[in-house]
Amino acid sequence: MTKLIEFTKMHGAGNDYIYVNTSLYPLEHPEDLAIKWSAPHIGIGADGLVLIDRSDIADFSMRIFNTDGSEAMMCGNASRCIGKYVYEYGLTNEKNITLETLSGVKELELNVEGNKVSDVTVDMGSPVIEKENLTLSINNKEYSGTVISMGNPHFVIFVDDVDKVDLKTIGSLLEKHPAFPDRTNVEFVQVHSPNEVKMRVWERGSGITLACGTGACAAAVASIIKQKTTNKLKVLMDGGALTIQWNRLLANKVYMTGEAVTVFEGSIEV
Repeated sequence: MTKLIEFTKMHGAGNDYIYVNTSLYPLEHPEDLAIKWSAPHIGIGADGLVLIDRSDIADFSMRIFNTDGSEAMMCGNASRCIGKYVYEYGLTNEKNITLETLSGVKELELNVEGNKVSDVTVDMGSPVIEKENLTLSINNKEYSGTVISMGNPHFVIFVDDVDKVDLKTIGSLLEKHPAFPDRTNVEFVQVHSPNEVKMRVWERGSGITLACGTGACAAAVASIIKQKTTNKLKVLMDGGALTIQWNRLLANKVYMTGEAVTVFEGSIEV
């Protein structure tokens, strides 16, 4: 017997997901639905599926499933979209909310204009710099980068021109390199100025995406520790820009600010 599930498609900097309020529409086997619904042409089309629910330890909870069905620990862009979702759908009237994720509870600050959320700042927590310099060999070429955890793993590589990187080939191989037994997200970063970098990303479990919030944070942290930028910078991605600030000497927190956009609403049978 089929049932109708209402969903909202949203994006942050082009990183698009299908959002379902599972307190209203419980889903069985969301990993399978993520694969099916995320498919372009034959599905809704997205970078994955996000489940929104209540939480015992925060205001709301978030679960994220990638296009390959694997569950992600954290997504900064999805976090901002959830802030917009819960406020504009009337699930809360608070402008400061907490969100339970697999990488801990995150704090969201909503910027509201005319009852609409224009942008959201997320306290992404403290970065963990696992290896400042790691060199790996792929196809007889060496790639040197920084290994950083933002609640999920990242390998940040600085290049002269991100547009010349064979992201599909190199990103896929680095994601599954033996150095990363749990796989990793891969970011290629080009420094424009002390206040701006450009980044392209290969996401673990999803492949090439237009943006990655935790990846932008990792790119900013790597840029700062290598003294390539100031501690507040704009990260440009194919889908848009995010502002990242790392208060390294104070609370050691990374703050990410960016837009959240509703694309469309719909319903689908399961």
